[in-house]
Amino acid sequence: MNTNETLGTETSGDSLSIPPGPNGLPLIGNTISFLHGGLDFADRLTEHGDVVRYTALGETFVVVSDPQLIESVLVSRNDEFWKGSFEVELGRLLAPNGLVFTEGEQWQTHRSLLQPEFTPERLRSHEASIRAVVSAAASEWSAEETIDLRTACSKLTLSILANTLFTIDLTTARGAVVREAASAIAARTDISRLTYIWPEWAPRTPTQRRFDRAMADLDELIEELICERRQTDTGDDLLGVLLSADAMDEDTVRDQLVTFLFAGHETTALALTYALWLLSGHPAVSERVRAERKTAPETVIKETLRLYPPTYLIYRETQHDVALGGYRISRGTTLQLPAYTVHRDPRWWNEPDAFVPDRWNETTDRPEYAYFPFGGGPRHCIGIRFAMTELNIALTELLQRLEFERITESLTPSPNALLEPGQVMMRVHQRAGDSRPT
Repeated sequence: MNTNETLGTETSGDSLSIPPGPNGLPLIGNTISFLHGGLDFADRLTEHGDVVRYTALGETFVVVSDPQLIESVLVSRNDEFWKGSFEVELGRLLAPNGLVFTEGEQWQTHRSLLQPEFTPERLRSHEASIRAVVSAAASEWSAEETIDLRTACSKLTLSILANTLFTIDLTTARGAVVREAASAIAARTDISRLTYIWPEWAPRTPTQRRFDRAMADLDELIEELICERRQTDTGDDLLGVLLSADAMDEDTVRDQLVTFLFAGHETTALALTYALWLLSGHPAVSERVRAERKTAPETVIKETLRLYPPTYLIYRETQHDVALGGYRISRGTTLQLPAYTVHRDPRWWNEPDAFVPDRWNETTDRPEYAYFPFGGGPRHCIGIRFAMTELNIALTELLQRLEFERITESLTPSPNALLEPGQVMMRVHQRAGDSRPT
């Protein structure tokens, strides 16, 4: 391969410098800031430009914050990058053969196999089930009066997933197993905790032991679900497709189930949590959603995903030395595409930290990849349509039935595997005029 091919399309590598970045400490680089700086650390990096290099945990990272360069990495030059060893390590913990973590022919085969489950026609067939689950949740929430919204939304979206894509029984104890696994995953991947860098050969910490127990319980549950389904007709839902696929052995089916049970309900649960919390502080917007059911919910969802993208950071790794943004980036460097930071960049967004759903009704020349809550390119989230349909129905139905009043007045999200708000307490009241039983 010649130099220009290796270095992409920009220029010869001989004339390029490495990206700028913050000074680090000897040996450990920027590890302390990386572990304890949270989302503020990513914001501070932008002071050095749109392509910024830093070192942490013995790794070299390059943060790419320019929308055009993000498009290059995800779309037009995506063949020069792969998911990378950083995500592979996360996949090794959770589901190494899951759709999120695989590459190449394996990923293409599995993506093609699963894609028909997410067509518009297929999603329309789930709408009645989604409404029924949301209606039951609304009755439960109003009866409780005070809820932990984060937990309640997780329970709701898991129930939706179980009643639509999988048609499996995840009530009571079984649902608790999945939710505990999701919570243990969040704790295990919390970069502010020592366990994030705790070596595997060292004695297990309480957080790691909790994670081990939770994943063992989840594996046992998945084995039960597979065994139960094999004793009957496999069916035409997502689980049936997985079990009928010649391309998937038992381990791969397990990993796909873990991937969808975690990513398929937790990302939507987070988005719904943030949306309802934001709406509870903006009663005029809530009334508009109630009055304009066909248009207003979508603008609220988009604005929520702008401010609080559950997948707040996307990783890629260079396959070869590449040129990007006028800088030379070495093979094996981990790239970070920070959706949370780019979504609040004042160059692309007026009032970037404000909740302004009406901005989505405006015509703008904003770059396409100033907003990428679902990723982009061939690796974009397979469940985009399902998530948007689910969120639209959930917001519409819940706001028709309920009023929400904040107890938790402010949020400080944590950058774990997903963008976690922590506990979000909310008072819930049945709306006057809604005579449906609670």
